[in-house]
Amino acid sequence: MKEHNPDTEKSSKYDHLEKMNTTELLENINKEDQTIAKSVEKVIPKIRELVEVIVPKIEQGGRLFYIGAGTSGRLGVLDASECPPTFGVSPGIVIGLIAGGDTALRNAVENAEDHTTQAWKDLQEYDISEKDVLVGIAASGTTPYVIGGIKHARNHNIVTGCITCSSNSPLAQASEYPVEVITGPEFVTGSTRMKAGTAQKMVLNMITTSVMIKLGRVKGNKMVDMQLSNDKLVGRGRRMIMEELKIEDKEAEGLLLKYKSVRKAIEAYKNKLH
Repeated sequence: MKEHNPDTEKSSKYDHLEKMNTTELLENINKEDQTIAKSVEKVIPKIRELVEVIVPKIEQGGRLFYIGAGTSGRLGVLDASECPPTFGVSPGIVIGLIAGGDTALRNAVENAEDHTTQAWKDLQEYDISEKDVLVGIAASGTTPYVIGGIKHARNHNIVTGCITCSSNSPLAQASEYPVEVITGPEFVTGSTRMKAGTAQKMVLNMITTSVMIKLGRVKGNKMVDMQLSNDKLVGRGRRMIMEELKIEDKEAEGLLLKYKSVRKAIEAYKNKLH
């Protein structure tokens, strides 16, 4: 089988980095970063296809799973962990798994990404089924852990997608809904925590934000289902209620304390008026 040479491994357009002064380093990194949004823009139709297959699955009781290794795995876990506080969904709706387990969130776990069957074992602990969607994240598109998980899922009729930053990769070929954001060589050759990681984070933001809006988890432009887990968020919730209902600060605060939810407070107030 012909070896796949990922775009993410191509040599940097810059050399002698150690001879650059701080301003040159920062400006050149920034110059590369400015290309990322355009690269993501090119694949919006592919992201749309993935979003539009995820929404009905979750509406019918399914879940969204992410699998990845290293930076890609950490980004998937991050995106999943931000959905409950932002949109008020149960922690079991969007689930991020990383090769090597939670230890790998902070420390590199040797060879964790090289096992082709481990992702499927990890997913089985969550009883993954045809009701769910699995998205593999791998900058190079060659990570065995991720490709193995996607292939096993497809064999079990589970909808699969991927986010990768290399063209025509084995991961994209294995996935039904591939999103290939071609970010090109990294400033530091092969350091995919940079441009590729930024692109993956952007796509993950787009996927879950769009999915949650389509699931009714945002009203107008406000996070009405957010968890009120600190003073800043309580203050934000109070201001949302004041703005929506055109009431004073104290009354809004009382509603929020009573109902513990911006959405419930607004609905209860409006129902009382009718």
